[in-house]
Amino acid sequence: MKKLIIFCFAITLFSCNSSAQKTEQKTFEVSKTDAEWKAQLSEMAYYVLREAGTERPFTSPLNKNYKKGVYVCEACDTPLFKSEHKFDSGSGWPSFDREIKGNVAFGSDNKLGYSRDEEHCATCGGHLGHVFNDGPRDTTGKRHCINGVALKFIPKE
Repeated sequence: MKKLIIFCFAITLFSCNSSAQKTEQKTFEVSKTDAEWKAQLSEMAYYVLREAGTERPFTSPLNKNYKKGVYVCEACDTPLFKSEHKFDSGSGWPSFDREIKGNVAFGSDNKLGYSRDEEHCATCGGHLGHVFNDGPRDTTGKRHCINGVALKFIPKE
C-alpha cells in the first residue's frame, strides 16, 4: 500500500509539470516596457491594449464613424481594418467583417469561463477585441468586435 501511495504521488508530481501549463512568451516587432506603454497610451488605451480590458459599449466615437480610410493600431500604427469592411453591428463597438490579413493575430480568451477568439495586433501584441461568427452573411459571416480605444482612424485623402 505504501508503494502505491508513493507511486501515485510521483505521477501527480510529474503530471503537474507538463508543458501544457507553461505559457509561451511571444516577442513582437514593437516591444516596450510597461512604463513606456503607460507614457505613450491613455489610461483607457493602456487598460485595453496592454491588460486585455474592454471599453464600455457605445463610448467610442469610432463606433459611428462612416468616413473612408483605414483603422490602425493606437499603439504602433499598424493598419488593421479598412473602412469599407466596417458595418454597424448594433453591439456598441466598431465592427468589421474582415481584418487586413497578416496584421491581426488570433488567440483564445477563456477569462469568462468559456472560449472566445481574441484578436490582437500582430506587430505589438496589443489586445483589440474578439471575433464572432455572427457577422454579415453576404460577406464573410465574421464580426470583428473591436475596442475603439485600441484604434486610430486615418482618413483617406
